Amino acid sequence: MELTDDVKFVKGVGPNRVKLLNKLNIFNLEDLITYYPRDYEDRSKPKKISETENNEECLIKGIVTSRIREIRTYRRNMTIYKLIVRDETDSCELIWYNQSYLKNMFKMGETYFFYGRINKKIGITEMISPVYDIEGKNKNTGKIIPIYPLTYQLSQNTIRQIIENGLKLYKDKIEETLPEYILREYNLIELKEAIEQIHFPKEFSNFSKARNRLAFEELLTMQLLLLSLKNKYKNLEEGIQFSKSVNMSDVINNLPFKLTKAQLKVLEEIDKDMESSKAMNRLLQGDVGSGKTIVSIIAAYKAVKCGYQMAMMAPTSILATQHLKNFTNILSKYNIKCELLLGNTPKKKKEEILEKLKNGEIDIIIGTHSLLEENVIFNNLGLVVTDEQHRFGVRQRSTIVSKGKNPDVLVMTATPIPRTLALILYGDLDISIIDELPPNRKKIDTYAVKKTMEERVNNFVKKQINEGRQAYIVCPLVEESEEIEAKSVMELAEKYKTDIFKEYRVEYLHGKMKPKEKDEIMQSFKDGNIDILISTTVIEVGVDVPNANIMIIENAERFGLAQLHQLRGRVGRGEYKSYCILKYQGSSEIIRKRMQVMQNTNDGFIISEKDLELRGSGEFFGTKQHGIPEFKIANLFEDIKLLKLVQSASIKILEDDPLLEKDKNKNLKRIIEKKLETRIEI
Repeated sequence: MELTDDVKFVKGVGPNRVKLLNKLNIFNLEDLITYYPRDYEDRSKPKKISETENNEECLIKGIVTSRIREIRTYRRNMTIYKLIVRDETDSCELIWYNQSYLKNMFKMGETYFFYGRINKKIGITEMISPVYDIEGKNKNTGKIIPIYPLTYQLSQNTIRQIIENGLKLYKDKIEETLPEYILREYNLIELKEAIEQIHFPKEFSNFSKARNRLAFEELLTMQLLLLSLKNKYKNLEEGIQFSKSVNMSDVINNLPFKLTKAQLKVLEEIDKDMESSKAMNRLLQGDVGSGKTIVSIIAAYKAVKCGYQMAMMAPTSILATQHLKNFTNILSKYNIKCELLLGNTPKKKKEEILEKLKNGEIDIIIGTHSLLEENVIFNNLGLVVTDEQHRFGVRQRSTIVSKGKNPDVLVMTATPIPRTLALILYGDLDISIIDELPPNRKKIDTYAVKKTMEERVNNFVKKQINEGRQAYIVCPLVEESEEIEAKSVMELAEKYKTDIFKEYRVEYLHGKMKPKEKDEIMQSFKDGNIDILISTTVIEVGVDVPNANIMIIENAERFGLAQLHQLRGRVGRGEYKSYCILKYQGSSEIIRKRMQVMQNTNDGFIISEKDLELRGSGEFFGTKQHGIPEFKIANLFEDIKLLKLVQSASIKILEDDPLLEKDKNKNLKRIIEKKLETRIEI
């Protein structure tokens, strides 16, 4: 069999199981053998019955000393099966529910292994629903057992057996992917051994070596890919060298407010990039409200005064309109002409804008995806800024860049990403961070509340609206879903309009609406014609509504912390005391911890670190949407040390062989090219 062969050819996979495996994204043999366990149970070494502890899962070895007893409970319509086993230290009662086939399974005087959860009562040791093997036939016990992430109707035993069958078919064909010199230098085991030991480790030390090898390769290939992209940018023809005689301080000194130290530091980095002959490719990260827009305005001033045009691409019309207002307010006194180009710009007006842009009569154009259209031609494009980078892919970024002659690029995001993760996500860019808020930003009081507090929350909202304020209410879904018990926007809006907030002006907003409709509602809310706006996360990237001072998030436990923080940042933008109320369900430890983080800090970077720690990188924020590499085994939080090792290894490899052309690196080049084909953004 080949790696690309359909998983249906593996023994134990019938037509029904193919569908179940496909749900787990297992389509071929390679998917199957790289479907790694999420955990392991140590069923390798038996414990003495007298040494077992309450509530622990463990393995015991015992002789059967009774026949199996069958007890019917008519009230609960259940049959309980009990068996007594003994070792040299104590006896244990084994209990199963509704498993009639067990009646004839055990022989008196025979020795068996049992693995399950211990329940200690006064003078009695019980084991609930154990798996078992007769001595000498170790199928379920006597070894370390892998536990896989599963879908409904697929048991651990089944997936284990299928993976074992797949490995038998393929293991002799597993080819090494890493060069010999890397295996030697970083003390890594071979791929074939790593894949065997990650699924069925003989010892936990074997598992550690296997995991280290596989995670190293995942991180290394991603780093090499991103560094290769970065080198490609650097090796392009020379970028624009903006004049040193145009000073950003001309604008900075005339602003009606003072910039923070962090903003000034970032401007220094941008200024240095712009004055160098290499094209700038910089990511500007800053928390909600940290003042990224003013940084882009000052960079635009420099570009225009050096004789170039600037383009800014925003994800929504309303955000683009807001940017135009901010740019015009600051730059009009310097005789800089700013214009707006949207999908719904009237045809005649659009033709006029396109003509002026081509002739160089417009210095700064701000727009949405409409800037990517073929008929948008610049006279002399020198600087491109994309706002909320995660809403645009690499391809869209390169489309607008190609409209100039190697212009400088500034990419902005308000999603705080821990630096280590940013290096993985945006390794092709240099990174700047605004890590302090302007002094006028008010702290937002955050409260996490259970369902029982609903009435108090509603009364609080009414009080604030009666005082002239406005409120956002965010919920996770647009329509009801049987799988997720979350309130839908439509259902909630109906309930609030006709019942709870019937005396107020209530509107709703969601992603399935037409852009024009969304913009109109958002504008109406901004103008103060709506008291309560019920919405999905479409308002996460956003417009300033200084009068809105309450953010209520329904089913807060269903959002990532980074996203909750983004949503919270929609309020606190005016002079009024602002509040964020997180309504949540469930009482698990992780939910409690996450709500606590939101209550305790307003720092987006601390929150993003915690989010990564509590949820892992896969769920950090909708992986597929953002183009984050999906790691099958590496965890960006747990593997920070390994990531740092890999980053230095990658630099070393590319210094020696920038294009990976040497014979020793041919496998690396092949893996990277494959990753480049499949990387979501590209």
